[in-house]
Amino acid sequence: MVVLISGTGSNMAALLEAAKDPVYGAEIVAVGADREGTRGIELAREAGVPVFVVPFRDYTDRSRWNADLAERIGAHTPDLVVSAGFMRILGPEVVGKHSAVNIHPALLPSFPGAHAVRDALAHGVRITGTTIHFLDEGVDSGPIIDQVAVPVEDDDDESSLHERIKVVERRMLVDTVGRLAREGWTIDGRKVRFGRADRTEQSVADATEPKENR
Repeated sequence: MVVLISGTGSNMAALLEAAKDPVYGAEIVAVGADREGTRGIELAREAGVPVFVVPFRDYTDRSRWNADLAERIGAHTPDLVVSAGFMRILGPEVVGKHSAVNIHPALLPSFPGAHAVRDALAHGVRITGTTIHFLDEGVDSGPIIDQVAVPVEDDDDESSLHERIKVVERRMLVDTVGRLAREGWTIDGRKVRFGRADRTEQSVADATEPKENR
């Protein structure tokens, strides 16, 4: 997998730690970022992972930035792209070429966008949470893989609530990416299922084949 980051890289660090176990089933082949000088880039380089940076501020054309990002991702031929705290919208140039997942600090489809925690508090919800989903060309609108709820406490502010969500989302991201790597996935409309289609088809064939021919 290629992991995309914008900041401290805490989710990336959790994936790096999980990937040390061969049983996990996934390897980070590169880390991409939209700006230089972040702690996440330092962590990736310290771990010996190839790093590439496509600075968003260097572009006046968003589609050109997406195209160059897609090219840099493609150079590592990943099976999966993981947006882990990457604060840019990935366009069709990227999501049209690569399977990509994103972690979002709310229970989608509620509160999409960059201010999900703030929006949830302002709305007065009693339960929010985190969602991991496949990316499409919309904003936090792709098929949902998994969700975990997080209660909102009476004394929560944006910072305290977000910190509790981060703990949950890090665990969910590691678990979900591992399952995707080990089991594969299929997408039927908006329904995501673990397991490769060829496995499902083989299971059906095995179940319907006459016993004497097995």
